[in-house]
Amino acid sequence: MSLSTHWHWALRQLARQLWLTALLYALAAVGSVFLAALLAPLIPPGTAEYVTAEAADRVLGILASSMLAVTTFSLATMVTAHGAVTGNTSPRATTLVLDNEITRHALGVFIGSFLFSLVGLVALNAGVYGERGHVVLFALTALVIVLIVVALLRWIDHLSHLVRVSETTERVENATLDALLERARYPGLGARPCGQLAEQIPETARRVSAGQVGYVRHIDIPALIEVAQNSDVELFVCAVPGTFVDSGTALLAVSGGGSADEDALREAFAIGATRTFDFDPRFGLIVLAEIASRALSPGINDPGTAIDIIGRATRLLTRWVQTRAEVADGDERGKDDGQDECCEARVWLPALDPFDLLDDIVTPLSRDGAAMLSVQVRLQKALASLAALPDAELQAAARLHSRRAWERAQTALVMDFEREALAALVLPE
Repeated sequence: MSLSTHWHWALRQLARQLWLTALLYALAAVGSVFLAALLAPLIPPGTAEYVTAEAADRVLGILASSMLAVTTFSLATMVTAHGAVTGNTSPRATTLVLDNEITRHALGVFIGSFLFSLVGLVALNAGVYGERGHVVLFALTALVIVLIVVALLRWIDHLSHLVRVSETTERVENATLDALLERARYPGLGARPCGQLAEQIPETARRVSAGQVGYVRHIDIPALIEVAQNSDVELFVCAVPGTFVDSGTALLAVSGGGSADEDALREAFAIGATRTFDFDPRFGLIVLAEIASRALSPGINDPGTAIDIIGRATRLLTRWVQTRAEVADGDERGKDDGQDECCEARVWLPALDPFDLLDDIVTPLSRDGAAMLSVQVRLQKALASLAALPDAELQAAARLHSRRAWERAQTALVMDFEREALAALVLPE
């Protein structure tokens, strides 16, 4: 079963930070400079004749003067890319575009190599190395140069398609797919999944308010399970990841005769100023819809991007339905779930609603592309594809959104033959 604690989630967020990667590379670079002095006794005495202190000093000087400029240029490029992504797609997508392994690795290598050369020059001129130490330092410098070349080549290739709309939409699609598949395999994120939460909560249940304003980013389900078991209560999660809460919004409802620690319950919820893609697939669909809406704006007028987004959304929801079916049929991933055994109805969390998922992506597209026949046709065909999947809830939601999209298009399409062509694609009730 996939149970994510706050510590696990916080460490994953920390690992994505650009400064941490740069710091680790910097520490490794500084450590390698002093490692050269320790490894010097292992070098055969005759080898020192081929490498002089002047040679190492010149190479380190070139690195020190050039890598600072390269690092500054790379950071300036990141800022430019940030603005380009914001203007071309969605401001919510910038975190995915700039938060990637290639960027972290490249900047880490650039900063680390600058510090390596700087500290190496200081140590070299301070007489830290003997004759054999110069050999080790020169060898480490050659290794650093190789790392710089590799990082530069990867960085150049990355920059060549960094701000493309297709690149951004692909990253958003991948992040959304990860969240959707997680919710398909574990509908309750480790708790017991339920449908309409309002029907499950007893009238006598006590509400625990958030006490702060922001978006729910993560829920520590193991902590909730522990509180529920120790306090002999049932917990009904009202605010799933992605929910906006204020000081009076109920995070969860507590049912039972036991007394649960409300502070411990609140601590299980990580609340922040913005939404994240982790555990929140609806946010990914919303960002895709924002990209499509921007493409359909009069200033851009790019229906091709909107049609591409429709295809991506169809692919995402199809994968979600297929994975849910595999889990329901006893797929190996579903067998490892063990949710029922873990919490025994102590903690309940609402599963994803297919209507909400379609509403996040279809409503903006049907509204902003109502006057474009090509977009409406692609949308109706996508809804027909989703309605053909073996999921009764998704089928009903697809039919409803098909009719709503048709109603919007009726008032926006000018030509009668366009309305007739689109009417033939509308799903029956």
